[in-house]
Amino acid sequence: MRRNLLLASALMLMAACTPPAQEAAAPDIQLYALDCGLVNMNDLGVFADDGSMNGQTRELIVPCYLIRHPSGDLIWDTGLPEALADLPNGITPDGFPATLSVPVRLSAQLAQLNLTPADIEYVSVSHYHSDHSGNLNMFAASNWIVDAEERSRMFSDEARTGQEFPNYSQLETANTTRIEGDADHDVFGDGTVTIIQTPGHTPGHTILRVNLANAGPVLITGDMYHLAETRERRLVPGFNFDRAQTLASMDKIDALESSANARVIREHVPEDFAALPRFPEALN
Repeated sequence: MRRNLLLASALMLMAACTPPAQEAAAPDIQLYALDCGLVNMNDLGVFADDGSMNGQTRELIVPCYLIRHPSGDLIWDTGLPEALADLPNGITPDGFPATLSVPVRLSAQLAQLNLTPADIEYVSVSHYHSDHSGNLNMFAASNWIVDAEERSRMFSDEARTGQEFPNYSQLETANTTRIEGDADHDVFGDGTVTIIQTPGHTPGHTILRVNLANAGPVLITGDMYHLAETRERRLVPGFNFDRAQTLASMDKIDALESSANARVIREHVPEDFAALPRFPEALN
């Protein structure tokens, strides 16, 4: 018995002296914020169905994001069509109170990292509107990750006659991963880059969560919040697909922020874009 007790004590002492197992190192993920256009709004009223923003003007940013992961590169949102860079005064779309312009081409920014669109393994956009899908055809050779309902809307008979369709028409036959149901989509299979469904602005609107080793979790929120006031006052654009879904998705983002202490990036808000590292520097 005494011998057994001595043996047990020795084993316990050895266990106490053994260093704890190290946690697996976080993948080396880089998040780049690219300038993919400007929107000079002549009337912000379209972004608030309560009339509180009527007549106000403002310049909004249109970003694209490149996520570099050891298992591949993902372009998230592709900005306004880069052909607008050839129009010094931009363009004013029919029926929309704004002037759209592109100071620098997306392809030129990728070239600063020695990348071409053909080098990008994955592409996904928060939704199909032209300031997010403007350069999707550039990535027709990539694996396109898309909410199934959003894809159905993009290739409906009505959408085929719309202004956005020429921006993404080539993706109809692309290698496609459809996000079905309400589940999140883990892009690289390790929990670091996740597409999360937040419908309401469009039928299949999504946001992106990126878990960075140093900066922590970041939520890139598409068109959930066009303005700083949108989040503060829960403003809903009058052209949204479903108002109730929009508000529920805002609640979902609040819960994600709280549970993970995540940084929320309101994509079109200039101060959120300016707070990110200036390209070609990256957040990591």
